[in-house]
Amino acid sequence: MNSAYGWYSTLIKPTWAPPSWLFGPVWTFLYILIAVSFGKVFYMAWRNQIPFLVALPFILNLIFNFSFTYLQFGLKNNLLAAIDILLILGTLIWAMAAIYPHARWIAYIQIPYLLWVSFATVLQLTITYLNK
Repeated sequence: MNSAYGWYSTLIKPTWAPPSWLFGPVWTFLYILIAVSFGKVFYMAWRNQIPFLVALPFILNLIFNFSFTYLQFGLKNNLLAAIDILLILGTLIWAMAAIYPHARWIAYIQIPYLLWVSFATVLQLTITYLNK
């Protein structure tokens, strides 16, 4: 995987791209929020406190989220990573809207994740464009 990160460092990035060291701490914080809130959603679905369709966007979001690293750094495919991050953003917005009537705090706790993914989406789309 080190060669993949080496490959990533050779890509053309916008001047406003954050330094590489920032991604680890940000994702650590976000994964804590995701674990707590998504875990609560899955528990609520398992206990039939919410319909499965409310949990579905959370499930899809995790799948797309975990796929991103493989697409970007394993396959070294900016285009697939760009499509994937759009799916991450879309399922996150869907998840927030779906859970809001049932547990508003879960929707609110997604705001840092939403802000970061929105920024990361613009960054990924820019990198994809600059390196076509």
